[in-house]
Amino acid sequence: MEQNKDLCEVRHVHKETIDHTLANMPSEEEMLTLADCFKILSDTTRLKIVLALLENELCVCDICHVVSLSQSAVSHQLRVLRAARLAKYRKEGKMVFYSIDDDHVASIIKQAIEHISHTHIAFK
Repeated sequence: MEQNKDLCEVRHVHKETIDHTLANMPSEEEMLTLADCFKILSDTTRLKIVLALLENELCVCDICHVVSLSQSAVSHQLRVLRAARLAKYRKEGKMVFYSIDDDHVASIIKQAIEHISHTHIAFK
């Protein structure tokens, strides 16, 4: 009979390793914020918007065309992205342009794309 590969065959606690790990874990509040960030990015519409903004700063009308949604639907998603500090905007006259909030957001997405390109999941 095959043993469960996810279990140790002997019980042994590595106290120094555990202490080091616990000391370097984010706080509960930080973990909740991080989980919320990933939840926001797990929505395909918001992810499409973020991926589009990685390519160019876009006005709301352009984002609507890229993601094939109404302006009110896109506006709602942009509010969520702004609240999470994943996107930012600037006004130019009557136009509103959106971009990625900072390089960290781009880095997270690019690393995720790089990760999935090394698996059997096809991208693009």
